[in-house]
Amino acid sequence: MEKKAAKKKYNKKPRRDIYQEITDRILELLDKGAVPWHNPIRRGTGDGWPKNLDSLKRYRGINVFLLAMRAWEKGYGSDYWLTFRQATSQGGKVRKGEKSSLVTFWKLFDKKDKQTGEEVTLPVLRHYNVFNVEQCEGIKIPDAPEIDEKATPFIPLEKADAIVEGYRNGPIISHAGSQARYRPAVDTILIPSPERFDNRENYYGTLFHEQVHATGHSDRLDRGLDQESPPPFGSPDYSKEELIAEMGAAFLNAAAGISPPTIEQSAAYIKGWQKILKGDKRLVVTAAGAAQKAADWILGEDFFVASEGVGETGKLPVSDAPLANENDRPTQLGLF
Repeated sequence: MEKKAAKKKYNKKPRRDIYQEITDRILELLDKGAVPWHNPIRRGTGDGWPKNLDSLKRYRGINVFLLAMRAWEKGYGSDYWLTFRQATSQGGKVRKGEKSSLVTFWKLFDKKDKQTGEEVTLPVLRHYNVFNVEQCEGIKIPDAPEIDEKATPFIPLEKADAIVEGYRNGPIISHAGSQARYRPAVDTILIPSPERFDNRENYYGTLFHEQVHATGHSDRLDRGLDQESPPPFGSPDYSKEELIAEMGAAFLNAAAGISPPTIEQSAAYIKGWQKILKGDKRLVVTAAGAAQKAADWILGEDFFVASEGVGETGKLPVSDAPLANENDRPTQLGLF
């Protein structure tokens, strides 16, 4: 009796775990002491002193610190501020959903002293609300960064662009201002034009960061970003969300083939937020799990199905799912 030929066993090569590699690499950099994180967006040409756009006068006293801290917190690149009414008088308007910043001043009142009957002048603290010019539309920003006409035009990175465009039912992307952030209330990403970044890799890395934030919307993975009372700036929940966004961006950078130039910046950014949470390294691992879900959502299942069949070309497979309606996306140069 003939023996049946033994079935040949084919050991399927396990898929490379990019997420774990990136997590391990970032933890390694944190252990070594990562380089200080720097903002890849070029700021304006001003001198850094807060000024009123209407009067062109510098703010003084406590207002310098109040406005400087708000500009740092929100990433405003312009030194100019104005009231809602001043924005209207300049032919522009404050963008819907923008929040004002506090400015104080002393107003002098003449009053008759009840005991002596003499006229006395009393200072009374008053306040009003202002907006940075970057929170407005239709107003020219005096200290906007100068565009170098001789600079090499921005050339998109094909793989990174495929990931951005493949985000099904993703948020609106609006190129404006000098700060990058996601606004959950209107499900919109605000990001400076690509030319404002020091290189293409940092542009896409920053955009990926905001796209990961957008996965936390209630219509997607629902991390509570668009609730009535979102986590306040600097709180543990806010910091955890930042970790998720930057870890997710690191995963997307790797998928786009731009990990080497950006991973050290990711590690430095994460370390900065870790300090708020007392350097709990375990939090990075926990955030990486949530970041993986976010990256999966953005890349789509088709990405992983196709990636198992990638040959030696190393080309990034693109989902054949329909892209978002182009009419819903603002053209270029047109919380978080």
